[in-house]
Amino acid sequence: MEDKKQSLRRSIQYVKREIIGQDQAVELLFVALLANGHVLLESVPGTGKTKLAKTVAAVYGGQFRRVQFTPDVLPSDVTGIQFFNPKKQEFEIRYGPAFTNLLLADEINRAAPKTQSSLLEVMEEQQLTIDGETLPVPVPFTVIATQNPVEQGQGTYPLPEAQLDRFLLRIQLDYPELEDERNILNTYKQVGISNEAILNPETVLQLQQEVNSIHITDDVKDYLLSIIHASRNHPEVRLGASTRAALAWLKAGQAYALLDGRDFVSPQDIKLLAKFILGHRIMLTMEGAIRKTKQEIVEEILANTTVPVESGSQS
Repeated sequence: MEDKKQSLRRSIQYVKREIIGQDQAVELLFVALLANGHVLLESVPGTGKTKLAKTVAAVYGGQFRRVQFTPDVLPSDVTGIQFFNPKKQEFEIRYGPAFTNLLLADEINRAAPKTQSSLLEVMEEQQLTIDGETLPVPVPFTVIATQNPVEQGQGTYPLPEAQLDRFLLRIQLDYPELEDERNILNTYKQVGISNEAILNPETVLQLQQEVNSIHITDDVKDYLLSIIHASRNHPEVRLGASTRAALAWLKAGQAYALLDGRDFVSPQDIKLLAKFILGHRIMLTMEGAIRKTKQEIVEEILANTTVPVESGSQS
């Protein structure tokens, strides 16, 4: 297992070298891979969302497919179709790009709601139903979706709450710092991303199993649940975090601890992940949305929730 963890660390370092100034986003993407979850990358154009996803795919080593979403993309363009083959005189399935290990759903908010919803089943159950036939997708399976938060007018369709709840993490990419951007200019080169895979699906599956063995005390679980319930009882929140959010948060905390080289989850892991887990899973009241952002509400809840004193690794 130590060799696999070493491969994981090498993969992260490679992606960080390629994607300068986005170290936290890189680590969180690997947290999602280890937790068997999905990621929504959000930023203005030109900040490296697509390159980040493609670079992770390069070191990942599994099957990688990309769908460039536009309003005319149909659900069958994502999932596949059943068609009649006149030569064989029988029906066959033409598998869509969703049958892969890593799916890049580029500009997902440009797809019509019906096409967006075609991903609901596969994101939750790792299977797709085509003309009544249920088919498993390759495992492990992860969706990395991107969207531009600035373009919310004609030609875009905001993701519904049911879809957002399927994403383990929502990561916003910021502009790089001045020194990082200088390094980008100095190292920019017109070459493609390396095809040398460091990981492979089997290794990722084994690391996902290792995540399940990461210890988490009752105090840390209670801290997580206190925040979840506070989100439901906050006066400016109309819809709080779901039980799916609590389970996802628990798994993400374990993945983050493994990534950090620990065999236990600390309260700080839970606190650090809060804004990436909760921000897209709560709905504000009309008055709350006028006064505050979702992230401000999350920070307020964290500030009002007592952090347990966690001694460490084993109970």
